[in-house]
Amino acid sequence: MTGESAPSPHPTVKALQGVRVLDVSSFLAGPYCTTQLAEFGAEVIKIELPKVGDALRKFGTMTPSGDSLPWLQETRNKKCITLDLRKPEGADLLKRLVRQADVLVENFQPGTLEKWGLGWETLKVENHKLIMVRISGFGQTGPYSPRPGFGRIGNAFGGLSYLAGFPDRPPTTPGSATIPDYLSGLYGSLGVMYALRARDMTGRGQYIDIGLYESVFRILDELVAAYDYKGYVRERMGPGTVNVCPHSHYPTKDDKWIAIACTSDKIFARLAEAMGAPEVAGEGKWGKIVDRDRDRKEIDDWVGDWTQKFTLADCIAECDKFEVPCGPVYSVADIFNDPHYAARGNILRMADPRVGEIAMPNVVPRLSDTPGKVEWLGPTLGEHNDDVYKGLLGLSDGDIGRLKDKGVV
Repeated sequence: MTGESAPSPHPTVKALQGVRVLDVSSFLAGPYCTTQLAEFGAEVIKIELPKVGDALRKFGTMTPSGDSLPWLQETRNKKCITLDLRKPEGADLLKRLVRQADVLVENFQPGTLEKWGLGWETLKVENHKLIMVRISGFGQTGPYSPRPGFGRIGNAFGGLSYLAGFPDRPPTTPGSATIPDYLSGLYGSLGVMYALRARDMTGRGQYIDIGLYESVFRILDELVAAYDYKGYVRERMGPGTVNVCPHSHYPTKDDKWIAIACTSDKIFARLAEAMGAPEVAGEGKWGKIVDRDRDRKEIDDWVGDWTQKFTLADCIAECDKFEVPCGPVYSVADIFNDPHYAARGNILRMADPRVGEIAMPNVVPRLSDTPGKVEWLGPTLGEHNDDVYKGLLGLSDGDIGRLKDKGVV
């Protein structure tokens, strides 16, 4: 109704409350998928090998807790239990958990869970409503499916690495080797949402198959269509990109960099006006993208000469005055000092008795009524064994002790 203010966020309802997720994945892609679900209220039970734990615990910057920063960050809001799926009793316990779960996420090499008697065909018998996310280097099918894969391989095979760098130099890492892991985790959590909605209608679960390279391949705009349509092979262009110009990073007087993106003739006209040369836009010599693309190097040099007349802050102010899309090329130190990041709460600071206070990216996306939240950081190994094995499966202390002695939990 008009005149009424919007409701404040609901204090108790979480978007995914009541959804139980078993996370048998390791390292990054699968764990990031379940992190997304956990942040919005799903109960995520992270399963690790007894005594050893997930390799992510020892990857990256280590903390006094004995676990790494990536572990503390990407296992937030999860319950951690130990279970050896390779042992028959461990496999049986997983099946018991599956009967009470909605989702299972794994990222082993294809065939690994089948070897342990825990593949999709087996688990769907235990729970016909189960949704199973399977993330691997090359997917569950195809000639390369048995191969191991990490993010760097996903970037390379997916076509992104080939585009990163300068035309006269070797391909470089496109920002981060973990882009495919995070993208695949996002696609995995999105797939869970689709599958949960489908289950509401069909009453059946399904599996979700993602290759790390596919998540990269999907985001490369017209790369595929342009090759098929006209045989165009896109090459490395340094900081520039196809179809638009000027659209790059430019130096400033204070030895910093500004990103400027003229994605249309109209926006270029604004930049030309800001630069005091409106005559080159519109009906001028660079008024159309075909003209600017032809003279790309000359235009980039021209814009770079202009940006170097200003400090970064003044150059942004000039662009803002004429509504030219721009932004600073930031290091992480710059990010920590930026007032917009602070106003949006993008950096979350979490206190933990094991490590003190640490900073990390906050929850994305923002839901107005049922927002996500970080409740706790990555737990210690087996921290929730009693909670899950006693509370969920009804095992006794004696049962758990026997399983520990046998190396099952």
